[in-house]
Amino acid sequence: MRKIIPLPPLTRGLKDIKHMKIITDEKKINEVLTRGANEVIVKEDLREKLLSGKKLRIKFGIDPTAAFLHIGHAVPLRKLKQFQDLGHEVILLIGDYTAKIGDPTGRNEARPLLSDAEIKKNMKTYTEQAGKVLNIKKVEIRYNSEWYKDKGAAFMLELTSLITVARILDRDDFQKRLKADVDIQMQEILYPLLQGYDSVVLKSDVEIGGTDQKFNLLMGRKLQKRYDQPEQDVITVPLLEGLDGVRKMSKSFGNFIALADEPNEMFGKAMSVPDDLIIKYLELATEVPLEEIEEMSAKMKGGANPRDFKLKLAYELVKLYHDEKAAKSAQEYFAKTIQQKGKPEEIPEIKPSAYDILTVLTEAKIAKSKSEARRLVEQGGVKVNDAKIDSIETKVKAGDIVQKGSRFFIKVK
Repeated sequence: MRKIIPLPPLTRGLKDIKHMKIITDEKKINEVLTRGANEVIVKEDLREKLLSGKKLRIKFGIDPTAAFLHIGHAVPLRKLKQFQDLGHEVILLIGDYTAKIGDPTGRNEARPLLSDAEIKKNMKTYTEQAGKVLNIKKVEIRYNSEWYKDKGAAFMLELTSLITVARILDRDDFQKRLKADVDIQMQEILYPLLQGYDSVVLKSDVEIGGTDQKFNLLMGRKLQKRYDQPEQDVITVPLLEGLDGVRKMSKSFGNFIALADEPNEMFGKAMSVPDDLIIKYLELATEVPLEEIEEMSAKMKGGANPRDFKLKLAYELVKLYHDEKAAKSAQEYFAKTIQQKGKPEEIPEIKPSAYDILTVLTEAKIAKSKSEARRLVEQGGVKVNDAKIDSIETKVKAGDIVQKGSRFFIKVK
């Protein structure tokens, strides 16, 4: 058997994790294997394990290539939560080492390499954000730098000897790039091996990931077999399209709803979800019972106004990531500012460090960065005192009301 470096001891939550009672309720297990599950490999094998009462180790990994998580990330996190609710050991693996490379999945070119400082900054609040979905006190949190930081050339030679280059290049992403004569860098070839080896080290019984991750998830099975371990079962979950209704939810496309969004912003964004995605969002991103979702789907097909169900979606999202009081308040705010085309009775105030429009927008958190603020202004999405502006050189003064779109207002002090 090949040598595996043992994991450092878990310093938090071990007692809570080890003493969780296993639940074998068949209805709940069926929901784990069906709701929001695109494919289960091997389904009957996993069903038998869940019904047996055996405690399983369930892994989900995420690379900190951006500083926030959105509800697209929450789809696999919510699947992880279902296993947690059944009493199994769930592992949130933060790929602080593999983030340096960047997953080549779905990429038509290599990702720029991230520095240690960028990765550290990005993952600063990851566990806090994930805690909006999971009971974080009962999560085994790992960083793959724990085992990769001390690995040398001998380990890499051993790992690469287990899988052929032909097998790696067989993946669709690489085939498309080869046909387009686009370079594939060596570190990209190594990425699926490193993700697969994570499963070896963590001895995972199940790994969860998006449908685009299937190649990497199956690599975990292959490497576990090479290291004489039982092969993990795999659950792939659908990718959630963003607010544009076309591309997957991503910071790069600006089509996301962040887990850390304020209630009014979250509600307003949800109300811009395309009609044909309402049911998918309800199923993947909320806790609304499937029977109720099916009823809503039937009513929509029967000609009911999709806006009514979109209001339900927005309300449920805010309630889930904030609370019911915040959801009611956000709904009232939306009705006042959008449906009645008025201004909210109470407008938040800000005293900015400078009075140029880009500073005001970023410090008021209407925009997440000055580059986003610049884009908003140039695209005509910002008003000052009800007048649309188009220059990033615009100055504001005390008493001015700055507005983004039709939902967000700030008063300058």
